Amino acid sequence: MILQQYKIVFGGTMGAGKSAAIQVLSDIPVIGTEAVNTDTEAHSKYLTTVGIDYGEIVLDDDTKIGLYGTPGQDRFDFMWSIVCKGAIGIVILIDHTRAERLQDLQFYLDAFQAYSNNIVIGITHLDQQDDQMLKVYRDWMQVQQCSYPLFAVDARQKDDVLLMIETLIASVEVQKTLMM
Repeated sequence: MILQQYKIVFGGTMGAGKSAAIQVLSDIPVIGTEAVNTDTEAHSKYLTTVGIDYGEIVLDDDTKIGLYGTPGQDRFDFMWSIVCKGAIGIVILIDHTRAERLQDLQFYLDAFQAYSNNIVIGITHLDQQDDQMLKVYRDWMQVQQCSYPLFAVDARQKDDVLLMIETLIASVEVQKTLMM
């Protein structure tokens, strides 16, 4: 039985590190739904998430947060609304090595904004292709007139992923304070 107090969802492109991020943070063994990747044109990785990943992290104050990873392929988008229901925030991970990275960002923002406005964006794989680093994303967000916390992350590094989670939680706490 899943008894977390809060829920955070990881969405974004296939191969961006959603499963890795949950693995590195989770205090419990992660429940995953990996299957052999049949969409090798989208990404060359051998396994991919086809259902959800689930892990949990317990904060210092004993707050339990469920970590849910969605499949990156848009053919599984019917699951996103189900997984996002009740989430306090969403982490969108974008693979910087993809030529379509800005189109990916637009697609996932459009999709996940319908479920929450508490979103952070993590750009992964900057170590493989570091052209323009985050500038291209900042410029794009300025043109689109949207503003979300933006991070360069290695999804395998706990501190990188934890910073995004802490940002989502801080945003929720600020909103609660403003409503009082």
